[in-house]
Amino acid sequence: MALSNQRRADKQVANIRDDAVRDQYADASAASGYVAAHESGPSTRYFFSRLHVVDEALAPVSGDLLDIGCGPGILISHLLATRPGEFRITACDRSPAMIDAVAERTGHAGVRLSVARIEEMPFPDDSFDVVVAMGVLEYAEVRQALRELARVTRPGGLAVVTMLNPLSPYRTFEWCVYWPTLRLLGRLERLLGVPSSKRHGVPRSGIRALPARRLRRLLRNAGFHPRDLVYYDVTPFLPPVDKIVRRWKQGWRHHPDKTVSRGASRWLGTGYLVTARRAD
Repeated sequence: MALSNQRRADKQVANIRDDAVRDQYADASAASGYVAAHESGPSTRYFFSRLHVVDEALAPVSGDLLDIGCGPGILISHLLATRPGEFRITACDRSPAMIDAVAERTGHAGVRLSVARIEEMPFPDDSFDVVVAMGVLEYAEVRQALRELARVTRPGGLAVVTMLNPLSPYRTFEWCVYWPTLRLLGRLERLLGVPSSKRHGVPRSGIRALPARRLRRLLRNAGFHPRDLVYYDVTPFLPPVDKIVRRWKQGWRHHPDKTVSRGASRWLGTGYLVTARRAD
């Protein structure tokens, strides 16, 4: 009986998390907001840094590429502009609004579009030379997602995956101190009669990030051989100080290479990237 109750509770938690993930990116305004965040705002440095390391990881490869959890197509637009004809691209996201945004940004441009979850993709086995999972594993059931990535990747093919770094000072402070403080402040403002549109708060995100060591182990279990590991958006600043600093210190726009590390400062990276080859 206790085990049955625990399973029901776990399923309820999973459903709540899934609803939070779905609702964040359900409509066109979410897609346009995501694009705007890449261009200006407190998260722009993070996105610049992440695109830089993904671009570097893709430098030696070409062929059939799957961008799963593609969002509004930031990476796809970049590849079409900088490496035309080198990839046959499939864009896939669980949000129809995001796929509509990809179509609008690219004019299709030969890009294959698909609406699906990473845990259950509608592609045959061994379909792609390269699979990119950028900013999606945090919102997924990771084990099933990696099994699906391995299934659709050709033997010897390359997987490029990113993950928020839960061990960085930035993420630890953001998730354990900053966000709870904003939520508490919002509840106090509600009691004081502050209009909902003016209250502080942070929506439930559904994020569940893993340390690099664990993700690499799960990649091996799924049938990949992990290769490179690089940390990006390396910063000593914590929220909300980082938002103030980034308004006037923007050298990273021209030198994103200065925001990444494989060395001593890697622990300051707010995210990391792993490349892995599927076993032959």
